[in-house]
Amino acid sequence: MADSTGQEPTEPGHTGAVAADPYDRIAWRDLYARSAALRELAAELAARHAHTTDLLADAFLAAYLAAPRVREAAEMAPSRRFNREVVAELAASPGFAALRRETAGDPYAAALAVLAEAPALRLLLDRTETVREAADRAAEARRSAGRPARTTGETARQAGATAGALGAGATSADGAAGPASAPAAPAGQAASRAEAAARQALEAATPGIRAAARTATAQAVRVTREEAALMRAWGVGHGELERMPYEERARLAERLRTGRLARWAELIGRFRQMADGERARKVENATGELIGVTLGDDLSRVLPSELAHLGLPELRAVFAARYAAGELMLYESRGEQTTGQGAVIACVDTSHSMYEEGPGGITREAWSKACALALLDQARHARRDFVGILFSAADKLQVFRFPADRPAPVERVLEFAETFLGGGTSYQRPLSAAAALLAEEFDTAARGRGDIVLITDDECGVTEQWTREWQEARHRLGFRLFGLAVGAPTATASGSVLEALCDNLRPIEDLTDVRAAADLFRLI
Repeated sequence: MADSTGQEPTEPGHTGAVAADPYDRIAWRDLYARSAALRELAAELAARHAHTTDLLADAFLAAYLAAPRVREAAEMAPSRRFNREVVAELAASPGFAALRRETAGDPYAAALAVLAEAPALRLLLDRTETVREAADRAAEARRSAGRPARTTGETARQAGATAGALGAGATSADGAAGPASAPAAPAGQAASRAEAAARQALEAATPGIRAAARTATAQAVRVTREEAALMRAWGVGHGELERMPYEERARLAERLRTGRLARWAELIGRFRQMADGERARKVENATGELIGVTLGDDLSRVLPSELAHLGLPELRAVFAARYAAGELMLYESRGEQTTGQGAVIACVDTSHSMYEEGPGGITREAWSKACALALLDQARHARRDFVGILFSAADKLQVFRFPADRPAPVERVLEFAETFLGGGTSYQRPLSAAAALLAEEFDTAARGRGDIVLITDDECGVTEQWTREWQEARHRLGFRLFGLAVGAPTATASGSVLEALCDNLRPIEDLTDVRAAADLFRLI
């Protein structure tokens, strides 16, 4: 029955279990409007169960807010106390803190968590229909208990108006109020009994709710962590994700999950993490192996006998004079060579044989692309241009340029990683293209000492004329050539073409621990 305003009386209490300000609820509404998956889930649940959209909003806010607070049961509208119990158990789950490390402040990740929780919540709702029916009956009873008082008040007002019009005074109105209020007490008692029954049903269902909440949280943790790891593996930083529109981020996640190299995201991430770790160890003039004594003014390598002079006042002037003349005795060492300054160029073989399995059942292509992407990170960290050259047969070549002074769009990186040309193998054309790029850089920007990394699983010949031109370019530009052979033992054998061409050659087909090639990322 409607009240005097023409609206159905509402039950007392909050309909949202998580306390949130209007701005936080705007974040939910915005995500809900943008996410077709959330809307489809809400429509599916609402077709079978009441108040489920409120439940999804609560689950989102619990994951999203910096410090979520679940309201007390007494604060809730009776019909939403089931929702409150579910959210309270989600927040109390052992994995909830781990989940919030991925989702707090990130609306997209919080929405992803809700979608991941959906199977467990769906099953829970199906199994607890009677509990929520009891809550709805309690809510309806409470609304009914409120109606007689409002009806009585309206009757009294009408009676008073009538009495005033007739000049009969207030007695008629008072007399009308007494008998009309009599039904209020039985209605209130019925509401109390219904609420007690709803509480008992909810208490009986609590163990099942707790188990479902733990399952839902564990699933959400797994899904959000996997997606976060996938983004990190492909070099998509948290800041970049926060700036990315929801639809673009959703498309990117789907592409990464279903792309050609999706199965090998862990390997790609390991290579990139390895390169990141090795950057901390890379130095321009490493001390390395001691090979003798020399003269100079590098105080970090002064012999102890020279430093002893500083302890004698009469010899300090002698030490200062020898330091000024660069004649202090120093340790001489042989360490890693100075790192390059020009572009880093990865020449990646994409011939048909790269489809085959390499170490650990991982395709040779995945090994090569993982290494190439780590080299991309290496170049960008050092503010060096990066060029990816995909090659196969002599007539198949594709070049991807990533200048150091511009962002590296993730879509372009994915295109580089997922492109596969097929065909045979030819070293000459990709290496010539790489040398030409370094020559262009040298002529226009006066940067030399670039690095080329040739990643292949095949051995092929080169002509004498090409070799002479290659050596001339190498002498003029001062670049280095690193070779990585994947699944090609003959390519690294003594006397092979790769051995003759490369400054540094190694096989990676037997690598089960990518740290075995870590020094590559210290040298480049």
